[in-house]
Amino acid sequence: MTGQIHFDSHVTVVTEVACRLVNTLTPGYDGVTPAGSEAATPAVVRELLERPDYHPRVARHDVTELTELAARVRTVFVAANDGDLAAAVGIVNELLEETAASPRLDQAAGGGWTLHFHGHDPSLAVGWGAGIAVGLALAIGSDLAGRLGVCAARPCDRVYVDTSRNSGRRFCSTRCQNRMKAAAHRSRA
Repeated sequence: MTGQIHFDSHVTVVTEVACRLVNTLTPGYDGVTPAGSEAATPAVVRELLERPDYHPRVARHDVTELTELAARVRTVFVAANDGDLAAAVGIVNELLEETAASPRLDQAAGGGWTLHFHGHDPSLAVGWGAGIAVGLALAIGSDLAGRLGVCAARPCDRVYVDTSRNSGRRFCSTRCQNRMKAAAHRSRA
């Protein structure tokens, strides 16, 4: 037992990708440095989406569409973090409707079957939008909505999915956690 919560494989993959897209493609702060302010390239986005068994071809228009998706997904994380589940649900429902997310069992690379959600067209942004929308819907529609968070280390505003056993994660990274612990220690000293 690792002490971590494990979403099903589909939710795990798409929520992790959602975090990577939001944290890389949306403007804000990663710790104390600006993040997401530079224009992403197809190579950057390909790296965000790649897995050992998945190597997407990413065009410039895919980057633009996935950047727009990331901005909308960020609002879901912010709303969930703030306890405004109605706002988060509204955005997720819009994404589900726009992408026409539909389930499909696909053959897994190592054998067996995996559940994926596909959109109404084969484009990269619609496909990932459908999968991310369903993953967020499954998290919000269960008792896992409180595990979608925004880093508590100011001015950082990067997002995360809390997979800890006790649902105690508050930071996007160990770096931000350590920075805040050091600041608290200095203020006490």
